[in-house]
Amino acid sequence: MTKSILLSLAILSLTACAKEEPKITKFVCTTKPIQPIENLKIIDKPIDFGAERIAMTKEYIKTHYGKTVKNIEIVPKIIVLHWTAEMDFERSFNRLKPQRLLTDRKDIAKASQLNVSAQFLVDRDGTIYRLMPENWMARHVIGLNYSSIGVENVGGKGNKVDDLTKAQRQANLDLIRYLKHKYPSIQYLIGHHEYTQMEKTPLWLERDKGYRTVKSDPGAKFMAEMREGVKDLLLKMPPKGK
Repeated sequence: MTKSILLSLAILSLTACAKEEPKITKFVCTTKPIQPIENLKIIDKPIDFGAERIAMTKEYIKTHYGKTVKNIEIVPKIIVLHWTAEMDFERSFNRLKPQRLLTDRKDIAKASQLNVSAQFLVDRDGTIYRLMPENWMARHVIGLNYSSIGVENVGGKGNKVDDLTKAQRQANLDLIRYLKHKYPSIQYLIGHHEYTQMEKTPLWLERDKGYRTVKSDPGAKFMAEMREGVKDLLLKMPPKGK
């Protein structure tokens, strides 16, 4: 058999293989689907979220966001990362558990007696706890509760030091991926300390111009690590400046 015939047969064979192997398209695709996190363990540990808390949440939405709602379900568009400023899991959990605000939260008591909460709490060893339904509104960040999922991390001693562990850092990265895969509507990843920068976006709903607090959690270093670890998700930062 001549070389020209062999070459022609080889070309035909390669062409046929390309038609029979559709997976070849993944090498030329310009966008990648978001892959689910395999074997991500989330433990359900519900805080108290009964009729009283639901009613207070509806009232909070009406007062602060100008919306009258039938339920407290949200469409998540933001992930907000926090620390608890407590070094113990049970103390952190017990601050979020009651339906009504604790008496030492005089800084936000005038805004509502609805207790603060978050959808998730990450322990020092990286264990992820789900405290409430992911798509119910939690009170964890001024102006953005109606479109955000809050992730609290046990730590931040004295509300000043980024002492969050390596295990917590990995758990946050895994949780961000889980949430973005489950809720494609999520657009932003922010730290609690960055929340006022979101006033420049349509997602900011707070009607009380005097209702603001200064936050330091979880800090620039932690957020830089998170954004680097999930940069393929193309989550947006808040606009720069206030």
